[in-house]
Amino acid sequence: MSSDAEPGSGGAEATSGLDREGKADRIRELLATEGDAVAANTRGFNEGRYESTGRLDDYEALKEEARSIKEDAIERLPDLIDEVRETVEANGGTVYLADDAADANRYIREVAAERGAERAVKSKSMTSEEIEVNDALAADGVDVVETDLGEWVLQLADEEPSHIVAPAIHKSREGIAELFAERFDPDDPPETAEELTMFARERLGELVEDADLGMTGANFVAADSGTMLLVTSEGNARKTVTATDTHVAVAGVEKLVPTVEEFSPFVELIGRSGTGQDVTSYISTLTPPVDSPVPDFDDDGEPLADGTGDDREFHLVLIDNGRMAMRDDEELKETLYCIRCSACSNACGNFQSVGGHAFGGETYSGGIATGWEAGIEGLDVASEFNDLCTGCSRCVPACPVGIDIPWINTAVRDRINRGEADPSQLDWAFEELVPDEEPGGLDLATRLVGNYATLAKWGHRTAPIANRLADAGPVRAVAERVAGIDRRRDLPEFANESLVEWFEARGGPAVPAAEATREAVVYPDTATNYVDVERGKATVRALEALGVHVRVPALPGSGRPPLSQGMVATAEAAAEDVYAGLAPHVDAGRDVVVVEPSDLATFRREYERFLPPDSHERLADASYDVMEYVFGLLESGGDPAALRAPAGGTGPVASGKRIAYHPHCQARTIGVGEYATAVFERLGYDVRVSETECCGMAGSFGYKSEYYELSMDVGEPLREQFGDTDRVVVAPGTSCTEQLDALLGAAPTHPIEVVAPRE
Repeated sequence: MSSDAEPGSGGAEATSGLDREGKADRIRELLATEGDAVAANTRGFNEGRYESTGRLDDYEALKEEARSIKEDAIERLPDLIDEVRETVEANGGTVYLADDAADANRYIREVAAERGAERAVKSKSMTSEEIEVNDALAADGVDVVETDLGEWVLQLADEEPSHIVAPAIHKSREGIAELFAERFDPDDPPETAEELTMFARERLGELVEDADLGMTGANFVAADSGTMLLVTSEGNARKTVTATDTHVAVAGVEKLVPTVEEFSPFVELIGRSGTGQDVTSYISTLTPPVDSPVPDFDDDGEPLADGTGDDREFHLVLIDNGRMAMRDDEELKETLYCIRCSACSNACGNFQSVGGHAFGGETYSGGIATGWEAGIEGLDVASEFNDLCTGCSRCVPACPVGIDIPWINTAVRDRINRGEADPSQLDWAFEELVPDEEPGGLDLATRLVGNYATLAKWGHRTAPIANRLADAGPVRAVAERVAGIDRRRDLPEFANESLVEWFEARGGPAVPAAEATREAVVYPDTATNYVDVERGKATVRALEALGVHVRVPALPGSGRPPLSQGMVATAEAAAEDVYAGLAPHVDAGRDVVVVEPSDLATFRREYERFLPPDSHERLADASYDVMEYVFGLLESGGDPAALRAPAGGTGPVASGKRIAYHPHCQARTIGVGEYATAVFERLGYDVRVSETECCGMAGSFGYKSEYYELSMDVGEPLREQFGDTDRVVVAPGTSCTEQLDALLGAAPTHPIEVVAPRE
């Protein structure tokens, strides 16, 4: 808080409240005006990705090959830049390495001036959007025309792209028809998609014929030959290159790969990943300057293809603009592997609801945008949308090069936190007062959520008083104003007796170690230990029914809440404490059974960054989702009769037999979401699995007042699918449970509570 804050203004708290209100207003506007179109298109793309990649026998191998190529290319980037300069110049072209956007634009303006260009036509290029070359050329009087249909629509509407691949994804057919009618006043206004496309094609064709300079991007550039790969849906890039005598290609330095052979896996993956197409409509490889003659559209008496291409000029403008610094930044480096396919956007629940006009920065949108914008524009830009990444991780398996996009968002969030921390706060004082590893002055709401394990512990110790106070109107009003906790959300109710206390009170293990088939530790995660204790008890009963010697030791929280807030140092300290507590059990050959999917995902994924490799591998290999563990016990000879089968009755509608199951998002990512279905079906239940990948709650995200409407909108498909079901609704995650309770008006059951023997 600055020292000149107005008296009575509430200082930083009032400012953050206004920020929250502004964000909430913007999101409500986008939900109302663009949400339906964005949702229909992105969900369609995402479904298409599953279908298209499902037809590939070697999908995972292709992804590994693509990532390996990018890793190698980024590692060798300085050498590849030198090599491509030599090859392009040998081909008759020119290479210019631009330090930043201003440098790139200066060079492109000089080329246009030297060629006397009055009109430039462009195919789609996010890098040209990044450097804002249109504005730079327009300032010199050059008429710049986008030839990609979506980009042209946005140029006419004076709007920014909302999607990396489909820039006008937020525009409806009706909206585009109105735009064309307003701008061109045609005698017979086009209305259908085909009519709109043909109208645009005719208009753009006329503009291309009169162009003097053609600009493209490049999906990839082979350093050894100067050959470019252009992947488009409309063929406009080919027109842009061949119809003009001057070709300027703008590409980030990360687009370089060693040879043309490296194009192969990307051709297989880019269309499937982005739009669900097995192959995009136009895949062009060209080695500029191309040798085809420049057509003379004005001379009807001469063939368009007459002559040679000797008068063509080619300029490859390679853009640094922060990329080489990103290459040296271990947290941002992976961003350079991005092939701009948009799979992360299409797989993201939040993006599906609001699109890139909320979930995006100056140029890039979706989960990967945080890395791009932080590296190119700076943390201030990334901070404007970074918290829309909830860490659900559904983008990770969708990414064709396996970028850990949630981690990039977490690392950037940590930098934002530390950059925004008020230096006037005394670190030594905060170290004494707060149970985390973060600097003094960290945003209060961030610190509050990040220390949820401590809050839950004290809430349990002071229950039921804490529960009554937390639900009081004045307390909720203060929580909303100060910490942004939306009063429309029900807060968790803390248990009087924790799971660890219950286990000790009942006398510990019921199955002696000497008689057990296996030994296991049930990890008492924060939610299971202090809030939803019944699912922990059910886990103990189920495992003991299958002959397992069970222990429930007192252990610290996993660090998932601070991780979600970008409190990396605090999460790392939690990881070390958890490992210290579990290592003796792992050493003793005991399995670690985890009830909360997000904690298991933390063990398997994020702990790899916090623990020594051997320690992480030992813990990850020894840890199991509770339903994964039950499935394994049954597969190993466990008696299904020891568990609870469907209630009595006949037919598929017998009481308790029909289940509606929503797998947790992170459980899907780490590959354990299907075990509950397998166990249910093994016991005779009829299971309907949710088609929705993310419920929208995402831990603390759904509690935040600025995101409440968005969170509920993301969950709307779940309401549509399960809202009127007569099935028993089942969900494993704490967040899923809270969200489904809000959506359906009834709390779902954890899968283990369905199958565990009754007390």
